[in-house]
Amino acid sequence: MVAENILGGLFAVFLGFYLLYSSQAKKKKKGKDRASAKSRDYCVNSTANGECRLDNGGVTDVIIVGAGVAGSALAHTLGKDGRIVHLIERDLTEPDRIVGELLQPGGYLKLIELGLEDCVEDIDAQRIFGYVLYKDGKKTRLAYPLEKFHANVSGRSFHNGRFIQRMREKAASLPNVRLVQGTVTSLLEENGTIKGVLYKTKTGEELQAYAPLTIVCDGCFSNLRRSLCNPKVDVPSYFVGLVLENCQLPYPNHGHVILADPSPILFYPISSSEVRCLVDVPGQKVPSLANGEMAKYLKTVVASQIPPELYDAFIAAIDKGSIKTMPNRSMPAAPLPTPGALLMGDAFNMRHPLTGGGMTVALSDIVVLRNLLKPLRYLNDSSSLCNYLESFNTLRKPLASTINTLAGALYKVFCASSDQARKEMREACFDYLSLGGVCSTGPVALLSGLNPRPLSLVLHFFAVAIYGVGRLLLPFPSFKRIWLGARLISVTSGIIFPIIKAEGVRQMFFPATVPAYYRASRFK
Repeated sequence: MVAENILGGLFAVFLGFYLLYSSQAKKKKKGKDRASAKSRDYCVNSTANGECRLDNGGVTDVIIVGAGVAGSALAHTLGKDGRIVHLIERDLTEPDRIVGELLQPGGYLKLIELGLEDCVEDIDAQRIFGYVLYKDGKKTRLAYPLEKFHANVSGRSFHNGRFIQRMREKAASLPNVRLVQGTVTSLLEENGTIKGVLYKTKTGEELQAYAPLTIVCDGCFSNLRRSLCNPKVDVPSYFVGLVLENCQLPYPNHGHVILADPSPILFYPISSSEVRCLVDVPGQKVPSLANGEMAKYLKTVVASQIPPELYDAFIAAIDKGSIKTMPNRSMPAAPLPTPGALLMGDAFNMRHPLTGGGMTVALSDIVVLRNLLKPLRYLNDSSSLCNYLESFNTLRKPLASTINTLAGALYKVFCASSDQARKEMREACFDYLSLGGVCSTGPVALLSGLNPRPLSLVLHFFAVAIYGVGRLLLPFPSFKRIWLGARLISVTSGIIFPIIKAEGVRQMFFPATVPAYYRASRFK
């Protein structure tokens, strides 16, 4: 009996070891099969026998289309987090643009958070401490509320191309970021999931690239976004850009905004010896550059409205002939959740560039996306990842919707109008900002990305309207003034509510009621 018990015990021990070994062997085989499947599914290049061959020595995690501000910053950020990134840019020469030259203090803080603050060094970038607003011979200075921040925190203005080249260099310096020049012609789709991209190299060779996540950052003229969002692009005006050389702004290190007729004119430094001038021209068409109509328009309509200190340099810039135009596009974010793909930057969301908030929104979006992707080791489950990343559209809203709404609303208020209620609103806005204290620091904090609170924006906007009504009714109200006050409130509502509706009331003011808001904490 004892011998039987001993034999039974030995048999049980042997059986236990056998089962444990079998279980471990199955797990290892399953892991190898998974790795093999991952290599087959997400391989940039493969040999004839199906083996994965990658130029960068590993499996690509993310493809990024476009190496502008958003694409380059995102590539560096994800690369720094250990992701293997394939960054594809149509043209790697230095861009020459007339927008994307002013980074608000809120954007500079995001740049610091991403470890990219050195990208504004050694490009002759200028520090910006606020704005000066001009209207009908009056002026008021609006300073950024920077008292609570480090002394180095301020706005920055620079040549857009120099900034982008620094960002590209920073991204390409990481060993796991592969930057190539090529034109992406289409997204590769399989059963409703984006698997990668088809692109042409500089030599005309057509290649395919695969990754579990493709992020499209190909700018305001994106040809890929139609399948990833519902684009409703509006072009309310054009910017006409000139560079004024060897002149001093009336207020150094400040942006200058002239509330001109028919629409605003902007001045800000882009180097130690150059000042950018942007003249807003409302409508879908601008005077012709070729036949001299543009130069005539600038000299006869615009020149008389700019500060006298800048007049000679302005005329000299027109005579030099280096005039550029750019459509001012506005497009609310309206993504179509697509497994395997995501939109970022101007391809995803645009606002009027009057307030210079585009780069601040893009960098803030990158911080949000980085924080969402950081806990995820693998990105292979496209369907689950797409469901999870729906939270991105809600988490980005506080800052993005504040800047977007303010840009659209301020542009409409700052434009001249023959309507008396619109005139009163414009006058009230200038005088409200001139009051100082919270009446100036509040709106400027919103504009600069330092206070991303949509409710605060709405309160200030209607405070301007109420201030305007109060001025109409004092000291003695009349029926005409009461009626004008009522119309002023109506105009205010007509300006801001459509913009808020386009941004999404629920996501903007009640994000906690959106189911996707909670996915960030549940998906690990």
